[in-house]
Amino acid sequence: MARNDVDDSGDRGGRLRRIGSLGTLWPFVRRHRGLFFAWLLALAVSSTATLSLPVAVRYMIDHGFSGGTQINQAFGLLFVVAVVLAVATAARFFFVSLLGEKVVADLRGQLYAHLVGLDPAFHDRSRSGELVSRLSADSELLRSVIGTTMSVALRSMVTVVGSLVMLFVTSPHLAAYSLIGIPLSVLPIILGARRLEKASRASQDRVADANALAAETLGAVRTVQAYAREPYERGRFGQALDVAVATARRRIAAQAAVTAAAIVLVFGAIVLVLWSGAHQVIEGTMSAGTLGQFVLYALIGGGSVGALAEVWNELQRAAGGMGRISELLQEQPQVAVPAHPLALPSPLRGEIRFEQVVFHYPERVDAPALNGFDLHVRPGETVALVGPSGAGKSTVLALLLRFHDPQSGTVRIDGIDLRETDPAQLREQVALVPQQPVLFAASAIDNIRYGRLEASDDEVRAAARAAEADGFVEALPRGYASELGERGTRLSGGQQQRIAIARALLKDAPVLLLDEATSALDAQSERAVQHALENLMRGRTTLVVAHRLATVLRADRIVVMDHGRIVAEGTHAQLLAQDGLYAELARLQFLD
Repeated sequence: MARNDVDDSGDRGGRLRRIGSLGTLWPFVRRHRGLFFAWLLALAVSSTATLSLPVAVRYMIDHGFSGGTQINQAFGLLFVVAVVLAVATAARFFFVSLLGEKVVADLRGQLYAHLVGLDPAFHDRSRSGELVSRLSADSELLRSVIGTTMSVALRSMVTVVGSLVMLFVTSPHLAAYSLIGIPLSVLPIILGARRLEKASRASQDRVADANALAAETLGAVRTVQAYAREPYERGRFGQALDVAVATARRRIAAQAAVTAAAIVLVFGAIVLVLWSGAHQVIEGTMSAGTLGQFVLYALIGGGSVGALAEVWNELQRAAGGMGRISELLQEQPQVAVPAHPLALPSPLRGEIRFEQVVFHYPERVDAPALNGFDLHVRPGETVALVGPSGAGKSTVLALLLRFHDPQSGTVRIDGIDLRETDPAQLREQVALVPQQPVLFAASAIDNIRYGRLEASDDEVRAAARAAEADGFVEALPRGYASELGERGTRLSGGQQQRIAIARALLKDAPVLLLDEATSALDAQSERAVQHALENLMRGRTTLVVAHRLATVLRADRIVVMDHGRIVAEGTHAQLLAQDGLYAELARLQFLD
């Protein structure tokens, strides 16, 4: 029994801590103090008007039917109280709803900024669909908490306390009876809280699973359609929705049972009070107006207790949502900004050194991507990295961008350890053209301008011409103002790549990283871009991950990698003469 008691108290403590997690919303509420205090004022006025209604009703019953001017005064008082209640309730709704919108907007903004700032290691292990679900569905729960639940909770607590006080003022004898209903109505809330909390968290998780599946499938819709897998994906999403609905059904059933039990117990106690009060009216020890006043206070108090039961249910759901959001906000990037970062030289020469670098990805601890890697790239030199898949070529570029930090060894630019720099300042000095170009659902001019946001239209067009992209962009229906579609789906692979090259040209950074930048181009497009790339690389330190012979021949030096190490380096002719791994790769890939 002792162990169970400990477990139960632990569960209660856990629930209270989770509900307490909603306190992390206070800094966001505090930013809008004016709205918050206006809401409190409107809440005070509306609650006072609500608690004044039974007094006005008693005055109407006891004096409103006696004739003369009293009937006008009684009904006039009742109407004035109703008007004040209506105006105050409307004001309360307006202020708290607007407060909820602003707080959730601030929370979403901070969460989005935090997610964008987390390093690629976090995003590699996270599903984008689930992150979007936390930004949307979980935030909506918090909007409900601030815009509705918080207001209902405070209003209900005020009216419960106010009603209880007025019950004793009206009739201490009947108030004693009414107290029976309060602990009875709280009992189902306590008993059902644990089950409801688990059901709420499970329901939110299943909704996030369905959202993640939808985001993944819609992002790969061309592959889905190419394999005619629409029925399969509809079935998968339908199953995910069925699971979400079944989980929600359990949550709704638990919530309904708690609410029903609370209402039955509360109004059962009210019936008991009415029975006793009716006998007092018949005996002449209480006026009808006083009984009416007491009944109204009992109804107001009972309804408020029932509302608190529903509020508790909503708080359980919102606490689950806030817990999921808090987990994200507590995530810390593995690549941290130093307390006092070293500034990179201006202008940057672009000398790169890898010194005994060892790096492995978190999910592949036993298989280092780089193992004792040493490389020196002189300023303005173009170095091609070649090797079989998994040799560590792209990892070299990722470390240079400081997407990751090595477990041991040092990566330096112009003699400065990258771990001592601000990643944002470092990345301003590096231009990347990836193998899979990333385009946004925006216009062509905005996609190119992403390389340098302050660039003029003429500079954007000049970069497009240098990347041999001007011709096909001008041929689009609205030219440079044409929307390219999500991920640039309205362009061919080669056109997408040339937009990415134009973006890098516009950035004009001293260090250039080309990750198989011509792999998506056909022979004609590749020839068109070669000259642009040569211009782009001139005077810049360039690292090229290459699978094409033309790209390799353009390099000042070729570095051959295998299993995270350098196994050979030299010119194309020198490496062919060695008849090693490079010669084999050349026969299989380049010369073909």
